[in-house]
Amino acid sequence: MSNSTVEKGYFGEFGGSFVPEDLKNVLAILDENFEKYKKDPEFIQEFQYYMKEYIGRENPLTYAENLTKQVGGAKIYLKREDLNHTGAHKINNAIGQILLAKRMGATRIIAETGAGQHGVATATACAIVGGMDCTIYMGKLDTERQALNVFRMELLGAKVVSVDKGQGRLKDAVDEALNDLVKNYENTFYLLGSAVGPHPFPTMVKHFQSIISEESKKQIVEKEGKLPAAVIACAGGGSNAIGAFAHYIDEQEVRLIGVEPAEAPTLTEGTPAVIHGFKCLTLLDENGEPKPTYSIAAGLDYPGIGPEHSYLKTSNRAEYVTVTGQEALEAFQVLSKVEGIIPALESSHAVAYAMKLAGQLAKEDSIIVNLSGRGDKDVEQVYKMLQN
Repeated sequence: MSNSTVEKGYFGEFGGSFVPEDLKNVLAILDENFEKYKKDPEFIQEFQYYMKEYIGRENPLTYAENLTKQVGGAKIYLKREDLNHTGAHKINNAIGQILLAKRMGATRIIAETGAGQHGVATATACAIVGGMDCTIYMGKLDTERQALNVFRMELLGAKVVSVDKGQGRLKDAVDEALNDLVKNYENTFYLLGSAVGPHPFPTMVKHFQSIISEESKKQIVEKEGKLPAAVIACAGGGSNAIGAFAHYIDEQEVRLIGVEPAEAPTLTEGTPAVIHGFKCLTLLDENGEPKPTYSIAAGLDYPGIGPEHSYLKTSNRAEYVTVTGQEALEAFQVLSKVEGIIPALESSHAVAYAMKLAGQLAKEDSIIVNLSGRGDKDVEQVYKMLQN
Protein backbone atom coordinates (compact mmCIF):
# COMPACT_ATOMS: atom_id res chain seq x y z
CA MET A 1 0.00 0.00 0.00
CA SER A 2 2.72 2.48 0.89
CA ASN A 3 4.26 2.15 -2.58
CA SER A 4 0.91 2.64 -4.26
CA THR A 5 1.79 5.79 -6.17
CA VAL A 6 1.03 5.23 -9.85
CA GLU A 7 3.34 8.09 -10.73
CA LYS A 8 5.27 10.52 -8.59
CA GLY A 9 3.03 12.79 -6.54
CA TYR A 10 -0.08 10.66 -7.13
CA PHE A 11 -1.95 8.32 -4.80
CA GLY A 12 -4.26 6.49 -7.18
CA GLU A 13 -6.13 9.28 -8.98
CA PHE A 14 -5.43 11.80 -6.19
CA GLY A 15 -2.63 14.31 -5.77
CA GLY A 16 -0.70 15.84 -8.64
CA SER A 17 0.36 19.42 -9.21
CA PHE A 18 -2.17 21.71 -10.87
CA VAL A 19 -0.32 25.03 -10.69
CA PRO A 20 0.91 27.81 -13.02
CA GLU A 21 4.04 27.03 -15.08
CA ASP A 22 6.30 29.27 -12.94
CA LEU A 23 5.29 27.39 -9.82
CA LYS A 24 5.83 24.01 -11.49
CA ASN A 25 9.53 24.84 -11.78
CA VAL A 26 9.67 26.03 -8.15
CA LEU A 27 7.99 22.83 -6.95
CA ALA A 28 10.27 20.67 -9.10
CA ILE A 29 13.32 22.30 -7.43
CA LEU A 30 11.69 21.80 -4.01
CA ASP A 31 11.06 18.12 -4.79
CA GLU A 32 14.64 17.64 -6.00
CA ASN A 33 16.03 19.18 -2.79
CA PHE A 34 13.66 17.22 -0.55
CA GLU A 35 14.65 13.92 -2.22
CA LYS A 36 18.31 14.83 -1.86
CA TYR A 37 18.30 16.01 1.76
CA LYS A 38 15.92 13.44 3.27
CA LYS A 39 18.69 10.86 2.63
CA ASP A 40 21.55 13.18 3.61
CA PRO A 41 23.21 11.98 6.86
CA GLU A 42 23.95 15.53 8.04
CA PHE A 43 20.35 16.63 7.44
CA ILE A 44 18.98 13.54 9.23
CA GLN A 45 21.33 14.11 12.17
CA GLU A 46 20.28 17.77 12.50
CA PHE A 47 16.58 16.87 12.25
CA GLN A 48 16.98 14.18 14.93
CA TYR A 49 18.89 16.62 17.14
CA TYR A 50 15.99 19.11 17.11
CA MET A 51 13.42 16.33 17.59
CA LYS A 52 15.15 15.22 20.78
CA GLU A 53 16.80 18.32 22.25
CA TYR A 54 14.32 21.01 21.20
CA ILE A 55 10.91 19.37 20.75
CA GLY A 56 11.39 16.77 23.50
CA ARG A 57 10.83 13.56 21.52
CA GLU A 58 10.25 10.76 21.87
CA ASN A 59 7.01 11.62 23.62
CA PRO A 60 5.08 9.04 25.69
CA LEU A 61 2.39 6.61 24.66
CA THR A 62 0.24 7.05 27.76
CA TYR A 63 -2.19 4.34 28.90
CA ALA A 64 -5.45 6.16 29.68
CA GLU A 65 -6.40 3.77 32.48
CA ASN A 66 -9.23 5.82 33.98
CA LEU A 67 -10.84 6.50 30.60
CA THR A 68 -10.49 2.82 29.67
CA LYS A 69 -12.27 1.78 32.89
CA GLN A 70 -15.01 4.33 32.33
CA VAL A 71 -15.88 3.25 28.77
CA GLY A 72 -14.99 -0.45 29.06
CA GLY A 73 -13.50 -2.70 26.41
CA ALA A 74 -10.14 -2.12 24.70
CA LYS A 75 -7.24 -0.33 26.36
CA ILE A 76 -6.98 3.27 25.18
CA TYR A 77 -3.48 4.66 24.64
CA LEU A 78 -2.76 8.32 23.90
CA LYS A 79 0.17 9.28 21.66
CA ARG A 80 1.22 12.49 23.38
CA GLU A 81 1.90 15.03 20.63
CA ASP A 82 0.44 17.55 23.09
CA LEU A 83 3.71 17.32 25.05
CA ASN A 84 5.84 18.58 22.15
CA HIS A 85 7.39 22.04 22.39
CA THR A 86 4.66 24.48 21.14
CA GLY A 87 1.96 21.97 22.13
CA ALA A 88 1.11 20.05 18.97
CA HIS A 89 2.36 17.74 16.21
CA LYS A 90 2.86 20.71 13.85
CA ILE A 91 6.40 21.39 15.10
CA ASN A 92 7.71 18.05 13.70
CA ASN A 93 7.05 19.16 10.12
CA ALA A 94 7.95 22.82 10.71
CA ILE A 95 11.46 21.88 11.87
CA GLY A 96 11.93 19.46 8.96
CA GLN A 97 10.88 22.05 6.38
CA ILE A 98 12.83 24.95 7.92
CA LEU A 99 16.02 22.89 7.78
CA LEU A 100 15.27 22.25 4.10
CA ALA A 101 14.51 25.95 3.46
CA LYS A 102 17.82 26.92 5.08
CA ARG A 103 19.74 24.56 2.77
CA MET A 104 17.88 25.95 -0.25
CA GLY A 105 18.95 29.51 0.59
CA ALA A 106 15.47 30.91 1.30
CA THR A 107 15.37 34.22 3.20
CA ARG A 108 11.61 34.45 3.66
CA ILE A 109 9.12 31.92 5.02
CA ILE A 110 5.36 32.03 4.52
CA ALA A 111 2.73 29.69 5.98
CA GLU A 112 -1.01 29.27 6.42
CA THR A 113 -2.68 28.39 9.70
CA GLY A 114 -6.17 27.53 10.93
CA ALA A 115 -6.09 26.88 14.67
CA GLY A 116 -2.80 28.76 14.88
CA GLN A 117 -0.67 25.78 15.95
CA HIS A 118 1.09 25.50 12.59
CA GLY A 119 1.62 29.26 12.61
CA VAL A 120 3.16 29.09 16.08
CA ALA A 121 5.33 26.12 15.02
CA THR A 122 6.50 27.96 11.87
CA ALA A 123 7.30 31.15 13.79
CA THR A 124 9.19 29.03 16.35
CA ALA A 125 11.16 27.26 13.62
CA CYS A 126 12.06 30.61 12.01
CA ALA A 127 13.25 31.89 15.39
CA ILE A 128 15.45 28.88 16.06
CA VAL A 129 17.26 28.94 12.69
CA GLY A 130 17.57 32.75 12.89
CA GLY A 131 17.42 35.43 10.23
CA MET A 132 14.24 34.23 8.49
CA ASP A 133 11.50 36.72 7.69
CA CYS A 134 8.20 35.02 8.62
CA THR A 135 4.68 35.84 7.38
CA ILE A 136 1.66 33.78 8.48
CA TYR A 137 -1.70 33.94 6.70
CA MET A 138 -4.73 33.26 8.91
CA GLY A 139 -8.46 33.60 8.26
CA LYS A 140 -10.07 36.59 9.98
CA LEU A 141 -12.56 34.38 11.86
CA ASP A 142 -9.70 32.17 13.08
CA THR A 143 -7.65 35.17 14.26
CA GLU A 144 -10.61 36.12 16.43
CA ARG A 145 -11.26 32.70 17.96
CA GLN A 146 -7.52 31.97 18.35
CA ALA A 147 -6.37 35.45 19.42
CA LEU A 148 -3.84 34.04 21.91
CA ASN A 149 -2.09 32.08 19.17
CA VAL A 150 -1.93 35.24 17.03
CA PHE A 151 -0.13 36.98 19.91
CA ARG A 152 2.21 33.99 20.32
CA MET A 153 3.18 34.17 16.64
CA GLU A 154 3.85 37.89 16.89
CA LEU A 155 5.85 37.36 20.08
CA LEU A 156 8.00 34.86 18.19
CA GLY A 157 8.71 37.47 15.51
CA ALA A 158 6.18 36.60 12.81
CA LYS A 159 3.89 38.95 10.92
CA VAL A 160 0.30 37.65 10.98
CA VAL A 161 -1.88 38.64 8.00
CA SER A 162 -5.62 38.43 8.67
CA VAL A 163 -7.48 37.20 5.56
CA ASP A 164 -11.04 38.48 5.28
CA LYS A 165 -11.76 37.17 1.77
CA GLY A 166 -14.28 34.34 1.38
CA GLN A 167 -15.27 32.94 4.75
CA GLY A 168 -12.11 34.18 6.44
CA ARG A 169 -11.08 30.62 7.34
CA LEU A 170 -8.33 28.09 6.59
CA LYS A 171 -9.14 27.66 2.89
CA ASP A 172 -8.88 31.43 2.36
CA ALA A 173 -5.55 31.56 4.24
CA VAL A 174 -4.18 28.85 1.90
CA ASP A 175 -5.41 30.85 -1.13
CA GLU A 176 -3.49 33.92 0.04
CA ALA A 177 -0.32 31.97 0.86
CA LEU A 178 -0.32 30.39 -2.61
CA ASN A 179 -0.84 33.83 -4.22
CA ASP A 180 2.14 35.13 -2.23
CA LEU A 181 4.28 32.20 -3.40
CA VAL A 182 3.39 32.86 -7.06
CA LYS A 183 4.57 36.49 -6.68
CA ASN A 184 7.64 35.92 -4.49
CA TYR A 185 8.89 32.43 -5.27
CA GLU A 186 12.47 33.60 -5.94
CA ASN A 187 13.27 34.17 -2.26
CA THR A 188 10.25 32.63 -0.49
CA PHE A 189 9.72 29.14 0.94
CA TYR A 190 6.11 28.11 1.58
CA LEU A 191 6.15 26.04 4.78
CA LEU A 192 2.85 24.19 4.32
CA GLY A 193 1.47 22.62 7.48
CA SER A 194 -1.14 20.13 6.28
CA ALA A 195 -0.73 17.05 4.10
CA VAL A 196 -2.37 18.98 1.24
CA GLY A 197 -1.33 21.11 -1.73
CA PRO A 198 0.53 20.29 -4.94
CA HIS A 199 3.31 17.68 -5.01
CA PRO A 200 5.75 17.42 -3.19
CA PHE A 201 4.00 18.98 -0.13
CA PRO A 202 1.81 15.98 0.90
CA THR A 203 4.81 13.63 0.61
CA MET A 204 7.09 15.99 2.56
CA VAL A 205 4.60 16.53 5.36
CA LYS A 206 4.00 12.78 5.67
CA HIS A 207 7.76 12.16 5.78
CA PHE A 208 8.34 14.56 8.68
CA GLN A 209 5.16 13.58 10.56
CA SER A 210 5.72 9.82 10.19
CA ILE A 211 7.92 10.05 13.30
CA ILE A 212 4.60 9.83 15.23
CA SER A 213 3.78 6.29 14.05
CA GLU A 214 7.44 5.25 13.98
CA GLU A 215 7.51 5.87 17.73
CA SER A 216 4.03 4.60 18.60
CA LYS A 217 4.52 1.31 16.77
CA LYS A 218 7.65 0.55 18.77
CA GLN A 219 6.02 1.75 22.02
CA ILE A 220 2.81 -0.28 21.71
CA VAL A 221 4.74 -3.49 20.98
CA GLU A 222 6.89 -2.85 24.07
CA LYS A 223 3.76 -2.32 26.20
CA GLU A 224 1.34 -4.87 24.75
CA GLY A 225 3.53 -7.31 22.86
CA LYS A 226 1.47 -6.79 19.70
CA LEU A 227 0.13 -4.13 17.34
CA PRO A 228 -3.03 -2.17 18.20
CA ALA A 229 -6.46 -3.10 16.89
CA ALA A 230 -6.87 0.47 15.63
CA VAL A 231 -5.11 3.82 15.28
CA ILE A 232 -7.42 6.83 15.51
CA ALA A 233 -6.67 10.44 14.56
CA CYS A 234 -8.67 13.54 13.74
CA ALA A 235 -8.60 14.61 10.08
CA GLY A 236 -8.81 18.17 8.79
CA GLY A 237 -6.06 18.72 6.23
CA GLY A 238 -4.72 15.37 7.40
CA SER A 239 -1.15 15.93 8.66
CA ASN A 240 -1.44 14.41 12.13
CA ALA A 241 -3.53 11.52 10.80
CA ILE A 242 -1.12 10.62 7.98
CA GLY A 243 1.75 10.80 10.48
CA ALA A 244 -0.13 8.59 12.94
CA PHE A 245 -1.03 6.08 10.17
CA ALA A 246 2.22 6.00 8.13
CA HIS A 247 4.04 3.04 9.70
CA TYR A 248 0.83 1.00 10.01
CA ILE A 249 -0.38 1.32 6.40
CA ASP A 250 1.24 -2.00 5.45
CA GLU A 251 -0.08 -3.70 8.62
CA GLN A 252 -3.42 -4.82 7.22
CA GLU A 253 -4.74 -6.07 10.58
CA VAL A 254 -4.53 -2.56 12.10
CA ARG A 255 -7.62 -0.46 11.45
CA LEU A 256 -6.82 3.14 10.48
CA ILE A 257 -9.62 5.50 11.47
CA GLY A 258 -9.75 9.20 10.60
CA VAL A 259 -12.30 11.27 12.49
CA GLU A 260 -13.84 14.30 10.79
CA PRO A 261 -16.17 16.96 12.14
CA ALA A 262 -19.76 16.14 11.15
CA GLU A 263 -19.95 19.79 10.03
CA ALA A 264 -17.13 19.31 7.47
CA PRO A 265 -17.34 15.65 6.34
CA THR A 266 -14.89 15.81 3.43
CA LEU A 267 -13.96 12.13 3.28
CA THR A 268 -17.40 10.78 4.09
CA GLU A 269 -19.30 13.01 1.64
CA GLY A 270 -16.72 14.59 -0.70
CA THR A 271 -16.26 14.06 -4.44
CA PRO A 272 -12.99 14.10 -6.43
CA ALA A 273 -12.02 17.65 -7.46
CA VAL A 274 -9.01 19.92 -7.76
CA ILE A 275 -8.47 22.39 -4.89
CA HIS A 276 -5.30 24.34 -4.04
CA GLY A 277 -3.30 22.75 -6.83
CA PHE A 278 -4.04 19.06 -6.13
CA LYS A 279 -6.85 16.54 -6.58
CA CYS A 280 -8.63 15.14 -3.53
CA LEU A 281 -12.06 14.39 -2.13
CA THR A 282 -13.65 17.81 -1.73
CA LEU A 283 -16.93 19.17 -0.41
CA LEU A 284 -18.52 21.01 -3.34
CA ASP A 285 -21.61 23.22 -3.56
CA GLU A 286 -24.21 23.08 -6.36
CA ASN A 287 -21.95 25.27 -8.55
CA GLY A 288 -19.00 22.89 -8.19
CA GLU A 289 -17.13 25.31 -5.91
CA PRO A 290 -15.59 24.33 -2.54
CA LYS A 291 -18.41 24.39 -0.01
CA PRO A 292 -18.26 26.64 3.07
CA THR A 293 -17.33 24.54 6.11
CA TYR A 294 -17.45 25.05 9.83
CA SER A 295 -16.08 23.20 12.83
CA ILE A 296 -15.69 24.22 16.47
CA ALA A 297 -12.06 23.17 15.89
CA ALA A 298 -10.42 25.71 13.59
CA GLY A 299 -7.79 23.17 12.50
CA LEU A 300 -10.45 20.84 11.01
CA ASP A 301 -12.25 23.55 9.07
CA TYR A 302 -11.20 22.69 5.49
CA PRO A 303 -13.30 21.55 2.49
CA GLY A 304 -10.54 19.26 1.14
CA ILE A 305 -8.22 16.59 2.54
CA GLY A 306 -4.75 15.22 1.85
CA PRO A 307 -4.57 13.17 -1.37
CA GLU A 308 -3.23 10.08 0.38
CA HIS A 309 -6.22 10.10 2.74
CA SER A 310 -8.48 10.31 -0.33
CA TYR A 311 -6.71 7.24 -1.70
CA LEU A 312 -6.79 5.35 1.64
CA LYS A 313 -10.54 6.00 1.78
CA THR A 314 -11.40 4.99 -1.81
CA SER A 315 -9.14 1.89 -1.64
CA ASN A 316 -10.82 0.91 1.66
CA ARG A 317 -7.52 0.76 3.57
CA ALA A 318 -8.67 3.40 6.05
CA GLU A 319 -12.07 4.23 7.52
CA TYR A 320 -13.32 7.78 7.99
CA VAL A 321 -16.10 8.63 10.41
CA THR A 322 -17.71 11.79 11.74
CA VAL A 323 -18.17 13.20 15.22
CA THR A 324 -20.32 16.22 16.03
CA GLY A 325 -18.97 19.36 17.65
CA GLN A 326 -21.07 18.55 20.72
CA GLU A 327 -19.54 15.07 21.04
CA ALA A 328 -16.04 16.57 20.72
CA LEU A 329 -16.88 19.15 23.39
CA GLU A 330 -18.01 16.38 25.75
CA ALA A 331 -14.83 14.36 25.07
CA PHE A 332 -12.76 17.51 25.76
CA GLN A 333 -14.32 17.68 29.23
CA VAL A 334 -14.23 13.93 29.94
CA LEU A 335 -10.50 13.53 29.16
CA SER A 336 -9.74 16.61 31.26
CA LYS A 337 -11.69 15.28 34.25
CA VAL A 338 -10.70 11.62 34.21
CA GLU A 339 -7.08 11.80 32.97
CA GLY A 340 -6.00 15.34 33.85
CA ILE A 341 -5.17 15.96 30.17
CA ILE A 342 -6.84 18.88 28.39
CA PRO A 343 -6.88 17.99 24.67
CA ALA A 344 -7.13 20.32 21.69
CA LEU A 345 -10.64 20.51 20.24
CA GLU A 346 -9.26 18.90 17.08
CA SER A 347 -7.91 15.92 19.05
CA SER A 348 -11.15 15.76 21.04
CA HIS A 349 -12.89 14.51 17.90
CA ALA A 350 -10.57 11.47 17.88
CA VAL A 351 -11.03 10.96 21.63
CA ALA A 352 -14.83 11.05 21.21
CA TYR A 353 -14.73 8.29 18.59
CA ALA A 354 -12.24 6.21 20.59
CA MET A 355 -14.65 6.25 23.53
CA LYS A 356 -17.34 4.75 21.26
CA LEU A 357 -15.04 2.20 19.61
CA ALA A 358 -13.27 0.91 22.75
CA GLY A 359 -16.54 -0.43 24.19
CA GLN A 360 -17.10 -2.52 21.04
CA LEU A 361 -13.70 -4.24 21.29
CA ALA A 362 -12.30 -6.96 23.54
CA LYS A 363 -10.39 -6.12 26.75
CA GLU A 364 -7.21 -7.70 25.36
CA ASP A 365 -7.26 -5.29 22.41
CA SER A 366 -5.64 -1.86 22.45
CA ILE A 367 -6.28 1.29 20.44
CA ILE A 368 -4.04 4.30 19.92
CA VAL A 369 -5.47 7.80 19.80
CA ASN A 370 -3.18 10.43 18.36
CA LEU A 371 -3.53 13.31 20.81
CA SER A 372 -2.42 15.82 18.19
CA GLY A 373 -2.35 18.87 20.46
CA ARG A 374 -3.08 20.31 23.87
CA GLY A 375 -6.17 22.35 24.66
CA ASP A 376 -4.65 25.53 26.11
CA LYS A 377 -5.50 27.38 22.90
CA ASP A 378 -9.16 26.31 23.17
CA VAL A 379 -9.87 26.84 26.87
CA GLU A 380 -11.21 30.38 26.45
CA GLN A 381 -13.38 29.34 23.48
CA VAL A 382 -14.77 26.33 25.37
CA TYR A 383 -15.39 28.50 28.46
CA LYS A 384 -17.54 30.84 26.35
CA MET A 385 -19.38 27.94 24.68
CA LEU A 386 -20.21 26.33 28.03
CA GLN A 387 -21.55 29.64 29.39
CA ASN A 388 -24.20 29.81 26.63
